[in-house]
Amino acid sequence: MHDTRLYDDDARIAALHRLNVLDTAAEKPFEKIVTLVRTVLAVPIATVTLVDRDRQWFKAQRGLDQQETPRAISFCTHTIQQREPLVVEDAHLDPRFAGSPMVVGPPHIRSYAGIPLRTPEGYNVGSLCAMDTRERRFSPADIAILSNFANIVCDELELRLIAQVDHLTGALTRRGFVEQAEREMARSRRYERPSALVMLDVDHFKSVNDTYGHTIGDQVLHQLAKLAEATLRPIDVFGRLGGEEFGILLPETTADEALIVAERLREAMAGYAMQLSNGAPLNVTASFGVAELAPAMTSVATWIEQADAALYAAKAGGRNCTKLALVE
Repeated sequence: MHDTRLYDDDARIAALHRLNVLDTAAEKPFEKIVTLVRTVLAVPIATVTLVDRDRQWFKAQRGLDQQETPRAISFCTHTIQQREPLVVEDAHLDPRFAGSPMVVGPPHIRSYAGIPLRTPEGYNVGSLCAMDTRERRFSPADIAILSNFANIVCDELELRLIAQVDHLTGALTRRGFVEQAEREMARSRRYERPSALVMLDVDHFKSVNDTYGHTIGDQVLHQLAKLAEATLRPIDVFGRLGGEEFGILLPETTADEALIVAERLREAMAGYAMQLSNGAPLNVTASFGVAELAPAMTSVATWIEQADAALYAAKAGGRNCTKLALVE
């Protein structure tokens, strides 16, 4: 049967981007797998490769210097077009690869075995690869071992995603939010585009927990998160940074525009009557701090600090208001 998911590259790219893994730092589970592949199969090169629109990017690699290469010259772009493993015993004899810069030049790949990395929706987002610099036959046992490792990679990609989402609110966790902020910071600077960060904190949340109990407190956070996500644009990023404190990343947004967004959300929250399981009507407010990304901010931590300082000023200024960070 014809599997259309193998030919729908736009949907495949969307599935890859949902994993939120491209351009992230090295992580132990993936590093461990490529080390094991290299050892168990006795190959000099092993990679966890993710195939983006125009490039292949290595989440983990052993035996390669590059972090990415053009997709056009990759073996993996062929692997993701099929369900079964791709095995090339001698690249010099395969017209698809004989002239590839990675075959005729460093790292001089001669043989290749790749297992597609398939998401639960059925899209091949990349491959787990074993490569040798000499002609080689990969046995059925080799392929079975590599396939088992590929299943572990797929599981790790899903677990990684779960770890980035806060189970109560559906917002990103602090870790997930910081990773997105790092990417947004790099993108904003590369293209010299504005970007803003908003921090918000629910006012008097301790008294909500003390008065109604933690179950009601959880319901309040859940409903506020849903209200925020309904108010924000699809490109905005919403995260729970801890307790009742949340962060919002606003790409392509100046300080003045971010103030308008924050005020709109503050008013929506203040006017929203909570639908709680105890039936009691409850309104809560939140305080907001806004910081536009500035040249002096050398890290995401300093960006968050600036927005946090503005949030603190909003709290000190009577709560249920928005303050802008005074950034040089």
